[in-house]
Amino acid sequence: EIVDLGLHSLQFFMTPMVHWPETMMTFEMSQRVLFSCDAFGSYGAMRGTIFDDTCVDLEFYERQALRYYANIVAVFARPVVRAIDKLKDVPVEVIAPSHGLVWRKDPGRIVELYRKWARYALDGPEIGVTLLYGTMYGNTEEMVDAVAAGIVRAGVPLDIYDVRHTHTSYILASLYSKKGVVVGAPTYEGHLFPPMAYVLDMAGRKRIRDRKLAYFGSFGWSGGARRELGKLAEGLGWDFTEHLEFRGAPGPEILKQGEVLGYQLAMSLKA
Repeated sequence: EIVDLGLHSLQFFMTPMVHWPETMMTFEMSQRVLFSCDAFGSYGAMRGTIFDDTCVDLEFYERQALRYYANIVAVFARPVVRAIDKLKDVPVEVIAPSHGLVWRKDPGRIVELYRKWARYALDGPEIGVTLLYGTMYGNTEEMVDAVAAGIVRAGVPLDIYDVRHTHTSYILASLYSKKGVVVGAPTYEGHLFPPMAYVLDMAGRKRIRDRKLAYFGSFGWSGGARRELGKLAEGLGWDFTEHLEFRGAPGPEILKQGEVLGYQLAMSLKA
């Protein structure tokens, strides 16, 4: 549908579920600007400019776009692909989304990023590991460096997040884009450490599925975290491959086992 306003003509494209049922894009035909609504948007406060060709750190906004995608759009991968395909013959020169940068130098860049991220949900994400940890008394945290060393030794990209102090939106962006997950969390009253359980619940709500999972964590008088994590992993469709539980603080031998755990998980992603 096209509306002629005199100096400007507007062409409308229905793109439902990106990410609202009534989402519609508007193409201004004379200047070839696509007002894309929520599609091709990003997080990130503007730092003195709104354009892709004048911002100082474009990589920052691309990371913010992934964070936006994982939190806002990720569950609508197929509608995203359909919307992109619908626009393939439209001569877009500028993309102006409702959120984030206006792409006027290279509008194709954000389109291809969105296409790539949509394929993560359909075909699987990139090789890499998201290491999540939480600790009450520092015992589980002592294991983090050992596990990370094993992952790095395998030559696999790694993100590390303390779930107590990191906003969930950043964690979801990493979980969405990486195939491997390591959870490091203690047992809390016979269950998984609550901040970790919350993050994994959010991963389920965002349909982050088909990951490879390893677990490590400390306990006091009894375990329980691994058992609960196993049930969560089953619901997420994650392959729970490795685990290491230890009482109290990890000693040298347990730390060595932690490095092996990280290495084995990372190598399995390459298989």
